[in-house]
Amino acid sequence: MANILVTGGAGFIGGNFVHYWNARHPADQVIVLDALTYAGNRSTIKDAPAAEIVVGDIRDTALVEKLLSEREIKKIVHFAAESHVDRSIAGPDAFIDTNILGTNSLLKAARSVWLRGDGREHRFHHISTDEVYGSLRAKDPAFSETTPYAPNSPYSASKASSDHLVRAYHHTYGLSVTTSNCSNNYGPFQNPEKLIPNFFLSALFGKSLPIYGDGMNVRDWLHVEDHCRGIEACLEKGEPGHSYNIGGGAELPNLEAVDAICREVDLAFVEVQGLADRFPNAPAANGHKSETLKTFVTDRPGHDRRYAIDVTKAHEMLGFEALRGFEEGLRQTLRWYLDNEAWWRPLVSPGHRKC
Repeated sequence: MANILVTGGAGFIGGNFVHYWNARHPADQVIVLDALTYAGNRSTIKDAPAAEIVVGDIRDTALVEKLLSEREIKKIVHFAAESHVDRSIAGPDAFIDTNILGTNSLLKAARSVWLRGDGREHRFHHISTDEVYGSLRAKDPAFSETTPYAPNSPYSASKASSDHLVRAYHHTYGLSVTTSNCSNNYGPFQNPEKLIPNFFLSALFGKSLPIYGDGMNVRDWLHVEDHCRGIEACLEKGEPGHSYNIGGGAELPNLEAVDAICREVDLAFVEVQGLADRFPNAPAANGHKSETLKTFVTDRPGHDRRYAIDVTKAHEMLGFEALRGFEEGLRQTLRWYLDNEAWWRPLVSPGHRKC
């Protein structure tokens, strides 16, 4: 039995991790530290029996120290971050505050509490992104853990900074840390501002599907449950001080991802009884294709052209490989949103997300 602190555990990836860890490690007590901003939702983890929510800010170093000491926490899994690129372009300050200063606050607390004794018994695992590596050309090899950092948005720059802080606390102070850099996640409990749930819900409401530029920006898609498996492997087998790339092996142009979403929506109207009554404004409810909602809009500033993940290190050192293909994962995800309207309905403002 162990206590584990999950920052941002009421968010999308963090919430899925709480459910995953609860199922796989039922004896462990999970303490979730979450500020419950727009991206956090208590209902995401209400069915996780071993999880306790502490509402607080990761920048509150004293609070984190108190939790680590009083709860005898041995692991931190750090998800808490501002993560929406469009939001970072419009207002970068929140990304600096949370992603850089917040991570430093957690590291300070961990150093203060854990390194009073034997820090080797503890682990600080930091969740990062493939966006820190910048942009690839069509023929470039995929990102590896030795790819130089070249972040191109305020979001990715803030995550790169936090990665460097985590590395520095290991090499300077001896804190036991690991980092994972993941590709684009999708799955249950994702905020409707993100591409897959937003375009799915927009198609249901008959709203436009605005696509940046020519739609040929390429992303690798990783189902969130596969990501959780990768994080578990990092915690159990990862070498302190190392970083591991966690990818889904589903490298697709945005336009192909949107087409796949449209096909799944159209299929759902064939297979799910009563869907046309629930969403009468959907093209599929009226015998039309969801793809008719696609529109092309001006590209966003600094839009990275291609991301691709080389998972060789994670496979060889951790035994990780993604198990869920994109088509299967997308279908499961979209059906989850159909079955859980009460979760997303208070959050949704479809038709404003571009990809």
